[in-house]
Amino acid sequence: MRTALIALLAGAATVTPHAAAPEATPANTPGVNAAPATLPPFAAELAQLPMITGASSWHGETGDAGWALLAASRPDNRQLRRWNYALGLIGEGRGADALGVLDVMQTSDRDLGLVAPFLLARGVALTLVERDEDAVSALAAADLAVNPEACAWRMRALAHAGDPQAAVRQVNCALPAINGRSPEARTPFVLAAAAAAIDAGQPRPALAWLNLFSDHNPQANVLRGRALLVAGDPQAGKLRLERAALAGGIEIKAQAKLGTIEAGLALHNLAPAEALKQLDALRFGWRGGAIEQRALEIQLRVANEAHDLRGQLRAGAALIRYFKLGMKAAPMLAELQAALSAALAPDSGVALPEAAGLYWDYRELAPAGAEGDALVLRLAIRLQDASLYARAAELLQYQLTQRAQDVAQGPLSVKVAALHILSGRPDRALDAIRTTEQPSYSDAMRYDRKRVEAVALLRLGKMDAAMAALDGLPDAHTIRAEMHWQVKDWGSFVTENTLSAPRGVLSEPAQAAILRQAVALAMLGREDQLELLRTRYAAAFKALPSGQAFDVLTRDVGSIDPAAIGAAMAAIPQASPAGSTGDLLDAAS
Repeated sequence: MRTALIALLAGAATVTPHAAAPEATPANTPGVNAAPATLPPFAAELAQLPMITGASSWHGETGDAGWALLAASRPDNRQLRRWNYALGLIGEGRGADALGVLDVMQTSDRDLGLVAPFLLARGVALTLVERDEDAVSALAAADLAVNPEACAWRMRALAHAGDPQAAVRQVNCALPAINGRSPEARTPFVLAAAAAAIDAGQPRPALAWLNLFSDHNPQANVLRGRALLVAGDPQAGKLRLERAALAGGIEIKAQAKLGTIEAGLALHNLAPAEALKQLDALRFGWRGGAIEQRALEIQLRVANEAHDLRGQLRAGAALIRYFKLGMKAAPMLAELQAALSAALAPDSGVALPEAAGLYWDYRELAPAGAEGDALVLRLAIRLQDASLYARAAELLQYQLTQRAQDVAQGPLSVKVAALHILSGRPDRALDAIRTTEQPSYSDAMRYDRKRVEAVALLRLGKMDAAMAALDGLPDAHTIRAEMHWQVKDWGSFVTENTLSAPRGVLSEPAQAAILRQAVALAMLGREDQLELLRTRYAAAFKALPSGQAFDVLTRDVGSIDPAAIGAAMAAIPQASPAGSTGDLLDAAS
């Protein structure tokens, strides 16, 4: 067996990194020091062989005899023996083994991917291992378009891949290959054709093809029942399904149960709520495969008819996540995205916490690109306006880590960090900033990130680190002054605070900076500097609403009435000299 395996792999040389040096062997030992054989091209030889057109072509030595032939092969006939071995494996239904042999062959000769018989064999092997989309791709070669054997396998692959219309279109071409098989061998092809016809809304041809099977065949009766349901005869369909359930195994019983649920819905003797309950019970005991997929498709249809948004999203999301839906995937996803977007709209009537939960549970259904980004941003803004900062941060954190890329992470990281600060989690804010660091940000973006990082550090009690984070920012002094004001560090505030020139009309932030300076100087007892401040800005404040506050706060410290001080402090404009950074500091304090 070991010798045969070496023969199978010979010519597909691999390199083992850091392998130990082999022991020295005398040069006259035959074959030991020989380089791996370079096999002669096989693609042209294979292309000259008779084309595969039916089941009779899938034969070749396998088992011990096949291994023996491989072991005794020479470089000039090794690929041919591998080919015959792969044909035999396909004939035995061993798709995975055949696929392995074909892969080894193609490793030795890349041109085999251009040869129709090789593509046909590969497509068949892929169909046998249920890699249906890959199989359809392999069988799509122009030379295989009207090959009956290729049509038969392409039909099976398309039916299993969820494209019943395309599968039905292959039937006429496939008939010679299907009819050329024994009754037992043609069964999976006929059943696939019938199932595809039913799914394509063509029950009459399906019923005609199913006449090839016994009236008591449980698998055929399941399909007959489904076909009768589609044909508008649910009573007869229900009877066929009940017969199938009595005679079939576990899988047949599950298929029949699905059909009886559909029949009950069609006959209006099964309430949608009860149908959903039965489908949930069926899925609880059966996971994966065509049965669960059909159960979910029925659930989706029932939920759509009942306008059950959460049920619609739950069933649709499971189908999108776990099943290959073929041609049905795109329209289904578009429908689900439209439903989710409508639910998240402000005028949808869906409560804001529930809308946020819907997005979080089914976020993979959100539209891609700018449309999806705008959708979640609108939802996050609504959550922020409702003071649900943690929920808003959670939504945008997902955007930041899973959807945003490169420089797009910059502005989003600032938003996420600010929301984390507002929700009382400055540690998460720091993480959002530091895990998205990259050199391609603009200076303006780097400054924004540094500002919010400094606020997070301040909220963590790391004043020195917060001050250091502001180094190099054009408004560093203003933000530092804001931070010192927040913690009532009057001396440092006076040092950092920047005052406008007393000309023109003072803006509210400029007024706030001057009035805060007066408070700090008074708290420090620096009456001389307070007098200079009064002299410099008295004229500018005279006509302003905050003029009385300025007059009170700049008087001699000993002459101020405590009640007047309180009123003056309350009259200081709320506009922060540090802009949005100051607003964030105020909101998070």
